[in-house]
Amino acid sequence: MLRQPTLDLLHELRLSGMARAFEEQTAMPDIAELSFEDRLSLLLEREKTEREQRRYQRLKGHAKLHLDATIEDINFKAPRGLDRSLILRLASGRWIRDGQTVLVSGATGSGKSYLACALGHQACRVGISTRYYRVSRLLDELTLARGDGSYPKVIQRLARTWLLVLDDWGLASLSGQGRHDLLEVLDDRYARRGTLLASQVPVEHWHDVVGDPTFGDAILDRLLNNAHRITLKGGSMRRLYDSTKKLPGDA
Repeated sequence: MLRQPTLDLLHELRLSGMARAFEEQTAMPDIAELSFEDRLSLLLEREKTEREQRRYQRLKGHAKLHLDATIEDINFKAPRGLDRSLILRLASGRWIRDGQTVLVSGATGSGKSYLACALGHQACRVGISTRYYRVSRLLDELTLARGDGSYPKVIQRLARTWLLVLDDWGLASLSGQGRHDLLEVLDDRYARRGTLLASQVPVEHWHDVVGDPTFGDAILDRLLNNAHRITLKGGSMRRLYDSTKKLPGDA
């Protein structure tokens, strides 16, 4: 067997997963008992797995999620109106491909940010590009981009991102420029990409957050049409965690 030339060729072709699996196979004393087809299948599966893992790590790093949250660790036992079947449907990522929105509202500590980050994490798992922002920081970034001339580039990057997670919506009213910038971001995404908003402000008060009737109608029209609305109820999950020290999904 021309072991080293084969390894060199696999690396040259950037098939690093297959190369590692090939080295492992050659060290197995009973590998000859497998057929060529079986060995090739194992090599290909290893390459596929490692490529998926590298893609996931790349997407997760780019997403910059605020919390290391996962769907598996969401606490469905606490009485806060969280529909397990809806969350599991959202975990497929289909809503993102369909250009829909998810709106999560609830009191401070009810689990909004955790749920938002868990859905963002899951999107990375299934190969969907994701980016997390607090709304104030997104608007600050757009303001800086407008000043240094990179605004079109930043807007284009946001439009290409499949899932945009916007947290802490409504903590402060929007400025005139903020209303314009947010509308431009949402207009690029409407019915094309997925958007998730998390807010402690009830949806019926979001017009007040925008601060302008015309912009309010335009922004909410893009958010509320074709939206999955999740309203978390009950007390703070942080207090519940402090008393048990073992309930995940409480952020």
